[in-house]
Amino acid sequence: QMQQGLISASDQEINRRKVEILSGITRLRQICDTPALFMDYAGDSGKLDSLRELLSQIKESDHRVLIFSQFRGMLDITEGLLQELGISSYKLTGSTPSDSRQEMTRAFNQGSRDAFLISLKAGGVGLNLTGADTVILIDLWWNPAVEMQAISRAHRIGQEQNVEVYRLITRGTIEEKILELQEGKKNLVTTVLDGNESRASMTVEDIKEILGIAIS
Repeated sequence: QMQQGLISASDQEINRRKVEILSGITRLRQICDTPALFMDYAGDSGKLDSLRELLSQIKESDHRVLIFSQFRGMLDITEGLLQELGISSYKLTGSTPSDSRQEMTRAFNQGSRDAFLISLKAGGVGLNLTGADTVILIDLWWNPAVEMQAISRAHRIGQEQNVEVYRLITRGTIEEKILELQEGKKNLVTTVLDGNESRASMTVEDIKEILGIAIS
């Protein structure tokens, strides 16, 4: 429906409606995680099923994991999943005080718990989490520089293990379009801005590519 409404729109119209359009794209991305992020939903989620299976394997193999999501609600859901599987965890979001961040980081690297849930944007800088050897990106961010900063939390000085990275991508959805957009941006010099990054930096061409609209 969003795509159909924008096919004939001018670039100026798309730019004027950018906040509204990005809000719609966010909803589509949340659906890829689970509709429970914004509605009363108790049905299945392919991504949650895959995440559960992956976390079970990580536990059986005695690995320690960093789990990133842009959505606070998804971190909360994943925290419940970890509890069901008997995996102890910390959680860091944008509202976590700096002294708590430092204490959790120190304790995690000393082996006190086996998982660290982190908001993608809150955990992009200032963390050294070499106690982990696995990274899971639950949802994609359009700018690959943000994801690479998150992944680098485990690739810091002092890391003595190979680090495996998993991206959870729902086939046939907007996430595949975002992945294509990421690939196109890898050769560009991308700058990670503040919390308004998506609105300030995503171009009309980016929006068209994500929504599958021909670029004139």
